[in-house]
Amino acid sequence: MKRLNAGLLVVAFVLSLFAGRLVQLQTIESGHYTARALEQRLRKIDLPAVRGDITDAQGNPLAMTVEARLIYADPSVIKPEKRQQIAGALAPMLGLDQAAVLKQLSRQNSRYEVLAHGVRPDQARLVLGMKFLGIGTYPEYRREYPNDSLAAGVIGFVNAEGRGGAGLEYSMNRQLAGRAGWQRIEISPDGQHIPMGEDQKRPPVPGKGLRLTLMRDVQYKAQQAIEAQVKATGARSGSVIVMDPRNGQLLAMASAPGYDPNDYGKSNWRRWGSPLVQEAYEPGSTGKVVTAAAVLERGGVTPETTFRVPYSVRRYDRTFHDSEEHATERLTFAGVLAKSSNVGTILASERIDQDTLYKFLRDFGFGQKTAVGLPAETPGQLRAPKQWSGTDRYPIAFGQSLSVNALQMASVYSTIANGGVRVAPNLVAGTTADDGSFTPAAAPAQKRVISQRTAQEIRDMLEGVTTKEGTAPKAQIPGYRVAGKTGTAQIVNPSTGTYEDGGYTASFAGFAPADAPQLVVQVVLQHPTRGSYFGGDVAAPVFKDVMNFALQTRKIPPSGSRAPSVKIYADD
Repeated sequence: MKRLNAGLLVVAFVLSLFAGRLVQLQTIESGHYTARALEQRLRKIDLPAVRGDITDAQGNPLAMTVEARLIYADPSVIKPEKRQQIAGALAPMLGLDQAAVLKQLSRQNSRYEVLAHGVRPDQARLVLGMKFLGIGTYPEYRREYPNDSLAAGVIGFVNAEGRGGAGLEYSMNRQLAGRAGWQRIEISPDGQHIPMGEDQKRPPVPGKGLRLTLMRDVQYKAQQAIEAQVKATGARSGSVIVMDPRNGQLLAMASAPGYDPNDYGKSNWRRWGSPLVQEAYEPGSTGKVVTAAAVLERGGVTPETTFRVPYSVRRYDRTFHDSEEHATERLTFAGVLAKSSNVGTILASERIDQDTLYKFLRDFGFGQKTAVGLPAETPGQLRAPKQWSGTDRYPIAFGQSLSVNALQMASVYSTIANGGVRVAPNLVAGTTADDGSFTPAAAPAQKRVISQRTAQEIRDMLEGVTTKEGTAPKAQIPGYRVAGKTGTAQIVNPSTGTYEDGGYTASFAGFAPADAPQLVVQVVLQHPTRGSYFGGDVAAPVFKDVMNFALQTRKIPPSGSRAPSVKIYADD
């Protein structure tokens, strides 16, 4: 009995220890262990904000956010013998590297590994249908570009991290992206979300949408036309801009070669930017209109002023000549512009000093960014007169020894078409909120650059360029008066620093109807290698094709007046 009593006392003592410990766990320390248990089950998941859509002027989507799924794994519940099977099944389905997936599944100390973002919902259902323990999904969003490569150089793309990687997606990322949120959820031992479990959440704030001034149909036509011409001429690249000179709105900004932002990783990264604002080139004869404006306003020159124009002239130690050899001609100043004479432009430019020429170039926007909103824009190159050599003023007068981007040049012709008032180019019409409300962008800056009379004189003279006696009869559009200017500029060879074997930039800039301009079209082809390289031959036909389509799309009626008689040759 003594031994039995002793044994009972020992048992009672041990049970009292267990009871005491149980009381300690369930009362005194219950909160601590409950919190630790919950911590093991809780997972913090980022909740991306719905990225704002990008649309054209009519609301047609150019970039949109669609529902998607995130695929994740809980390696702690995946059996070692199942890892290879799971990796082998998921990797090809999700376009992932099998070895990388296997490495993620083998992290025993981890309970949450993101395997893939932006998976389509139907594909995610197939993943869940395999019923792999430790594999789950969670809702998120992905970016889609429904028109594939259309306006890709302007719109850009969203990268794998969910941030804008190029174009407006990059430069307007803060407005488009909104503010991300987060959510803490409970995960069951088999790696699935517990619907009625602990749930803490900070809701995301949706991003703002962008409504652009682009018109999808005009953009498509411009892109189609420049892609075809780049291919036909063997050009390195090409671009087309369509602009409303009255308000500066850009209706099309097309470039080639392009890329598909839905699959940007398969394209050369050099194509991701927008050459319309990033590529600087010498404008050549399209830049002569600035010299024309300067001499008409400050040099005492009129469209009828006569110049005796030889094939070449020598200034200091340099000889300048026209693009094609000819006998000495007596040309009016209108004729100098119509026949795109370098020598005639030099002779006219000597009626003003170099400071005046520089001022007009600056007023027209040379050497300054357009601030249209696209990333990495170049201001081009325009040195101050004190940095010019003795002969620099002459090639600058006819569009060489300085550089611009394509949008700057389109803006020059918009200024002339708009009666001498420069309206800053603009691409974003405004923003749209999550509730669909629209906030218009601030009105673009305006500045009078030349008088209305000078603008009208230049407009009339530019109509002479598209006549049979001018350099661009291929720009004519039946029923419409067309004004414009060709450009054929040499390209500096980067290996020698000279023009030798550098190729040419062929361009044409113009507007219609010339009697009441409503549209400007600028075409640039860099280094065409097949057939002609003259702007009147390779750029003017693209202008005609795109301008004709845009006129019909905008329902602009044909010209109601006859073109003025432009006198090319002076009377003997």
